[in-house]
Amino acid sequence: MTTDLLKDLASALLTGGVRIVDLTATLSPETPTLPLPTEFGWGESWPFSMETISRYDEKGPAWYWNNLRCGEHTGTHFDAPIHWVTGKDHENHATDTLPPERFVAPAVVIDAVAEAEANPDFLMTVDFIRDWEARHGEIPAGAWVLYRTDWSKKVGTDGYLNQHGDGCHTPGWDPATVAFLAEERDVIGVGVETVGTDCGQASAQEPIFPCHNLMHGANKCGLASLCNLDLLPATGAILIAAPLKIREGSGSPVRVLALVPGS
Repeated sequence: MTTDLLKDLASALLTGGVRIVDLTATLSPETPTLPLPTEFGWGESWPFSMETISRYDEKGPAWYWNNLRCGEHTGTHFDAPIHWVTGKDHENHATDTLPPERFVAPAVVIDAVAEAEANPDFLMTVDFIRDWEARHGEIPAGAWVLYRTDWSKKVGTDGYLNQHGDGCHTPGWDPATVAFLAEERDVIGVGVETVGTDCGQASAQEPIFPCHNLMHGANKCGLASLCNLDLLPATGAILIAAPLKIREGSGSPVRVLALVPGS
């Protein structure tokens, strides 16, 4: 049975019965990084930079390659449970020790485009999710929950970080929603289109940065800076999101792909 399923999948990929949608933003020196509140004196993540070693020239006549530099949580990236203090004591909680089964999982997409457009500080609530479930069915255990806002379409504009004197203003989660997803729905993690998995004003929430705090505390994962969520169905997609196998890595840039039904 398993062999037949894999043969059917291979055939569907070749014939267009299953399409692959890339949910990854292009990584470049212009890729925005998360600005942390300066009043806390926290460190900052390196932005992405690329230095050419050689490009078919005197430094390497037949090859092209580069040196790269960036923080683990740059661009479209994966957050492992070890990323937050609440997740530091879990077993197999870093990018090199997470079970690979967690890198391939079903995904649901919750559309909050209108709400985020009307209010950049919109927080997804438990009631909002229950309303979604009334239309699409209960979120299955072990699934990714992808939060569609179309915020990725703002990349390259000031509206993406939407930074003002009091910090960034971008959508996120009500803390009770994070607890609901982690504990009652037992999801594998959440994915967002914004620069980080929490809202722009997360340093003022209780607990601080609730998605990081509660999701990683429950040994769950995160995906940030996704794009093309508008190309996915509400249910029925399979997500592939495998971080680099960095020893004790708290995360890494990641190529996120979705398998969806073809036309």
